[in-house]
Parts: sequence; C-alpha cells; structure tokens
Amino acid sequence: MNKDETTGAGRRGETGLRYCLGISKNWGVPEIDVPALLAESGWNGFFPCWKQGDDLKALARRGAEFGLELQSVHAPWGKAADMWGDDEDKGSAAVAELSDCLRAASDAGAPFVVVHAWIGFKPVEPSARGIERFSQVVALARRLGLALAVENTEGENHLDAILGAFRGDSTVGFCWDTGHELCYNRARDLAADYGDILLGTHLNDNLGVSDPSGPTTYIDDLHLLPFDGIADWPRIASRLRATGFSGPLTFELNRTSKPGRHENDAYGAMPLADYLRLARSRAERFGALLR
Repeated sequence: MNKDETTGAGRRGETGLRYCLGISKNWGVPEIDVPALLAESGWNGFFPCWKQGDDLKALARRGAEFGLELQSVHAPWGKAADMWGDDEDKGSAAVAELSDCLRAASDAGAPFVVVHAWIGFKPVEPSARGIERFSQVVALARRLGLALAVENTEGENHLDAILGAFRGDSTVGFCWDTGHELCYNRARDLAADYGDILLGTHLNDNLGVSDPSGPTTYIDDLHLLPFDGIADWPRIASRLRATGFSGPLTFELNRTSKPGRHENDAYGAMPLADYLRLARSRAERFGALLR
C-alpha cells in the first residue's frame, strides 16, 4: 500500500459523497467505542448487526456525538429459511425476531433495516406462507415508519419472490451486495433489475466462485476491501450511477478470513485504526470513480 492509503483518509465531505461502514462485534474493542475510531478515520456513518439485548439507542447516540449517521441496522439472518418453511413454530419465531429488530432499529432512529431473504444452499422454492410472514414484518415496518432493504445472498429466487410481491410498496426495497453478486449470484446484474428501489449498498470485493463446477458455499464470501479482488469497480460505479442512487456509499467488510482461507489475514494483523483508515481510503477511491 502507498502512504496515501494510510494517511489520506481523514478528510471528510470534500466531494459531497458520504461513506458508511458496517461495524463488527468481533473487532476486539467494545462496540460503543467504535464510533470514535470511525470518526477519526473519516467515515460519515455506520451500521451495526443487531442481536437480542443490543442497546442500539446508546450506540446511535454515541455515533451522533461524533457526527456519524446510523445508516441502517442489519437484522439477524440465521432464521431466514424458517420464514418459508412449514414449521409454524419456527416461522413464528423468525417473524418475532425480525419484529424485535425493527422495533429496536426504530427506537434508535435508523431509516431502514437490511434483511436476508434466504439462508442456505439447498434449492427450495419460495412459498406463499413465506410471503404471508414477510407481509407481517412489512406491515410492522410501515407502522414504525421504517423501510426494509432485502439483500441479495444465496441464490435469487427468494429475493425475487419478496421484491416481486411488494413491488410498488415504498416500505420494501433492495440492498445491493457486490461481493455476494460475485460468489452467490454468478454476476447477475441485480442493480439493473432492482436499481429503481435501491435503498443501500454493501460494497465489498471478492474472488468469485472457487470451484465453478462444485457446490456454492459461504467460504467464498470473503468481503475483501475494494480493489483487493476481481470485482470490476469502474463497471460497478457505472451501474450504480445508472440507478440514480444518492444515498451514502456503504461498505460491508471482513477483517478475518473464512475457514481454510487466508485472504483477509493481513487485515486482521493491522491495528484496527490502521485498517479503518485503509478501508476509508479504498472507499474514497471508489467514490472517485462515481464522479
């Protein structure tokens, strides 16, 4: 890396673009202390991944002290498949978990919640019962004044089912994950399909599918810094411009490697402050492509 990548990221607002970052509970510092590090690194906002018991209001207040926006809240995804299944107890638990997350996000002042449409790699068709359950969550979001951004993850049929069922409903939109597109969606142009309802981005790089003839697994989902993988960032910028999206550029990045992989090891070896500055410089490098 060059010197600018570690020292040039502290500037804020020169271009009118805003840069936000997903934060992790696994960074080795209390989550409540992360906003100070983000502000020092030049970030404009953040999103946390919610779990039961999290005090999102305190985290949002801490961010506001440093001029950081709460860009969104990421909902838990472990029960995403249960939304579609025949087990009513599991389905009800999945709806309840998402509902609790929505209430916490609303109390903290987040504009929208990111949800996964599905989890898993066994082909399963979307069900009418799943859409009914999502309808309950959408109705609650509407009452709370929140939106739901459905993210592209494993496969696309459940994403298509939800976004198709609620097409035209301003409560439901799309969250575009550029790395997932490479390793899960086989580079389908989801920004073209759903750019008109794009609510947010999860920008990250990837190396594609390690075994194109084999099964897709989560091991290929690396969430590298932009420009460290094979993503075509000029084309991503062009596609993002075509959507007319004007929200903050939001990045979702991993500091740790997946089992059996080592691509992220160098990130984890850095002091957290240095990593955040490097990530911010890469964000600005992508932002330059948009201008």
